[in-house]
Amino acid sequence: MPVQVVSQTITNPSMVSAAKTITLGLSTGLGAIGPGVGVGYIMGKTIEAVARQPELRGELLSLTFLGLALTEAITFYALLMGFVAFFLA
Repeated sequence: MPVQVVSQTITNPSMVSAAKTITLGLSTGLGAIGPGVGVGYIMGKTIEAVARQPELRGELLSLTFLGLALTEAITFYALLMGFVAFFLA
């Protein structure tokens, strides 16, 4: 039994605009989940490390802020890809 593939093209400009807007929102929202979990994990581990060795607090905080900056950059990449899909697609 052969399988039929149905393909439709959206030609209504308002539908295309709505699809682009949904894509932008989903890409940014889903792209923020991972960094949110990562920031929570980094901060939790930093608190544990400072509790174990308080004398290393300064070194640990500087490395923590570097890790936070790199983790949050992922959110901006997701936002950038959402803008690419929104404006160039």
